[in-house]
Amino acid sequence: MSGKTVNSAILLLIIGNAMAILSDVFIKLLEPGAPIFQFAFLRCVLTLLMLMPLASKLNRKHLFEGFKIHAVRAHIHLAGMLCMVVALGNLPLATANAVFYAAPILVMVLAALVFGERLTPLSVTAVFSGFLGIVLILRPIEFDWAAIAALGSAFTLAINAVMVRKLPKQQSTIHKLFLNYLLIVPAAGALALWEGASWDGSMLVSASGSALFILGYNMTVLLAYQQVDANEVTSAEYTGLIWAVLIGWIGFSEMPDLWFAVGSAMIVVPLILVGLRSRQRSQRMLRAQPVNG
Repeated sequence: MSGKTVNSAILLLIIGNAMAILSDVFIKLLEPGAPIFQFAFLRCVLTLLMLMPLASKLNRKHLFEGFKIHAVRAHIHLAGMLCMVVALGNLPLATANAVFYAAPILVMVLAALVFGERLTPLSVTAVFSGFLGIVLILRPIEFDWAAIAALGSAFTLAINAVMVRKLPKQQSTIHKLFLNYLLIVPAAGALALWEGASWDGSMLVSASGSALFILGYNMTVLLAYQQVDANEVTSAEYTGLIWAVLIGWIGFSEMPDLWFAVGSAMIVVPLILVGLRSRQRSQRMLRAQPVNG
């Protein structure tokens, strides 16, 4: 699976999203009341150690270029990670992941506000439909800190996605990941010390599993998107919600209700339509280009 063809890229994304859900499972398996700052610190350190064999991919001439943007993204990532732990610890696996899928909708809004990108009627429909879908899934009577944390995680994912454009172009994805986690560690360590929780060695298993699978997800995304246009395969990302439903049902006896099904469809379907419209537009532009010679 090289990711060099559309089919192999789609398969990589399907596998990658399953790995992302498995990372969430390790978080969900944390004991109630587990020290979340200690967990975040351990996961960041372990992720850095897992990235060390790939250190040859770092651009040493431009190692800390774009430091300020990297630092801001890293700390936003840390906030999102903490929100994700709270959300997964208190919401059903599928529900939390459905809310996380608000991130692509928020990316569209932020890109319009920050970069002046034009929102098409379909994009606007996706934004409003996604918002209503989140309301249906969470429902006001169930809107608590866990729901706020899930939305907070979606916001951080969206902000970080938009900020990618500000990062130095000559830095590889591995380079960006390495710097991201390197810059998180001091703040995560300080928060873990402030938390003051006693050392919990059993948390190493959860942190290692979560770090390994989320790193695997990042690698599959890297392979999938480096050879194929994103608009041709990005809809495969939404298979993560299917994995979340299946694993939540089998592993945690979490049976999604009708509200969840309708709300998820309102979030995902418009996003898929936006992706398909983007693909059609790209294909028309390619056909319109003059043939040299």
